[in-house]
Amino acid sequence: MKDYEIYSLGDVELQSGQKLPQAFLAYKTYGALNSTKSNVIVYPTWFAGQHTDNEWLIGPGKALDSDKYFIIVPNMLGNGLSSSPSNTPAPFDRGNFPLVTIYDNVRLQHRLITEKFGITKVALVVGWSLGALQTFQWGSSYPEMVERIAPFGGTAKTRPHAQLVFEALIAALQADSSWKEGFYSHQPTRGLAAMGRAYAPWGFSQSYYLEQLYQEEGYSTLKAYLEDYWDQVFLSFDANDLIAVLRTGISGDISANPLDKGNFEQALNRIAAQALVMPGSTDLFFPPEDNAYEVKHMPNAIFQPIESKWGHCFGIGQNEQDSLVIDNHLKQFLLLTNG
Repeated sequence: MKDYEIYSLGDVELQSGQKLPQAFLAYKTYGALNSTKSNVIVYPTWFAGQHTDNEWLIGPGKALDSDKYFIIVPNMLGNGLSSSPSNTPAPFDRGNFPLVTIYDNVRLQHRLITEKFGITKVALVVGWSLGALQTFQWGSSYPEMVERIAPFGGTAKTRPHAQLVFEALIAALQADSSWKEGFYSHQPTRGLAAMGRAYAPWGFSQSYYLEQLYQEEGYSTLKAYLEDYWDQVFLSFDANDLIAVLRTGISGDISANPLDKGNFEQALNRIAAQALVMPGSTDLFFPPEDNAYEVKHMPNAIFQPIESKWGHCFGIGQNEQDSLVIDNHLKQFLLLTNG
């Protein structure tokens, strides 16, 4: 049984000018909307993530307290639950699925919360990785609506190095002879496994591997970790879906819109919300210095690096110590900015 709901958006014109017919967002809510509709938190998903992957940060007693807040988790376009290559009818299915940007995702999420729920104020937008990029976009696109943002493990613009890594992940998958330009008869499993191998050294830090921290996850050797985890991790996903979301990440830039026209500093400066920006100290995708630059151009931002040896993956809830640190920083941020 599905544990999420669907919001139909009709035929949508994307930022690229292409149309996505009968588009829809899959989403899940936690908690109850109060009478003044002032307790709303939006928590977007990330590459290869679905709403259930965000649940580690949600619950009674946590910063995202479902007894206090109404938390909406919209699934990214392309993630297999919202409109994606794997669930869109021809001729926009599979390898023909159009480019969807971060701007597109946030614009349609805005429609969801305003049209479906009649919400006019958002207490907090929070997200990790590509969810962080969406968080920045929310703050820049809707400064009058968003009161706080807390992006962690992600930047407001995908820098060239991260773009190259994302391109390498796509190339690893497409090298499988079963790929067939996205019109495969069965999932290109060798390519999916190769994507996992290509992701492994970037998802975690040098210290993570040097100190064999994967042993805390139950893998006795590096060989076992690669074969039993990374060779399997993407096999449950549709190959076209993964590529669609990676392309969203490659094009990620909150200033790539009709108003800012590529003026990145202008887009950052428009984020009026109180902001808590939390990079991982050893993140190889989105290093702290990128966030430090962004914070300098945001009027109400706090720069709070998270010390972790878990690289980019400090923010996925697998490491309890990092999870507690993130949760505590969010609690303090909400407490500080509520006064």
